[in-house]
Amino acid sequence: MKHALILAAGRGERMRPLTDTTPKPLLEVHGKPLIVHHIEKLAAAGVKYIAINTSHLADQFPDALGDGSRWGVRLRYSYEGPTPLETGGGMLKALPLLGSEPFIVVSADIWSDIDYATLPLAPAGLAHLVMVPNPDFHPKGDFSLLDGVLYDDAAPAHAKRLTFGNVGVYRPEIVTGEAAGAFKLAPIYRRAIAQGRLSGERYDGFWRNIGSPAQLESLRRDVG
Repeated sequence: MKHALILAAGRGERMRPLTDTTPKPLLEVHGKPLIVHHIEKLAAAGVKYIAINTSHLADQFPDALGDGSRWGVRLRYSYEGPTPLETGGGMLKALPLLGSEPFIVVSADIWSDIDYATLPLAPAGLAHLVMVPNPDFHPKGDFSLLDGVLYDDAAPAHAKRLTFGNVGVYRPEIVTGEAAGAFKLAPIYRRAIAQGRLSGERYDGFWRNIGSPAQLESLRRDVG
């Protein structure tokens, strides 16, 4: 897989006041911006072209990251305007930068030890999502997983309810039929599940969501 999208356009309201002057993906952990963690891991997995969607304080991203040459990749920026287009709208707008083959998508505001090189080169359906054990802040999870298949409400008895880890592999077709503008991916996931077109895997390694100053400080304590 040669292409990836890093979702970085959010305002980061719960991270204020830190995000009043710095986009959340550029907040640092031991001297390294959160987003660089993903760029390095994607480069190590063989990704050559990385699109980054931006909105809040968008001009800071090219200033901080440049063209990606220091990591051996090409960074390209998809500016969404002053108001973010949500996960689905942002993906649709970035498609011209992502080619016609499946691509990796990762949210900039997580931190994990997931090896992106182990992800499938192409999902069996429209997308393949990495699921993690339910964190304390999301105890009910998102979808159920059994034998690599994701389910919503009508899950088999032995399926395990898990939380979407904000890492996945997508076919462009998952959003190409949608109208341009702001929209979320969650309803599209549910539609794909109903069609039997969403696969997944469970990841039990180190994974953190960074949504608040307390979560950022916890991450800084827990990683060397």
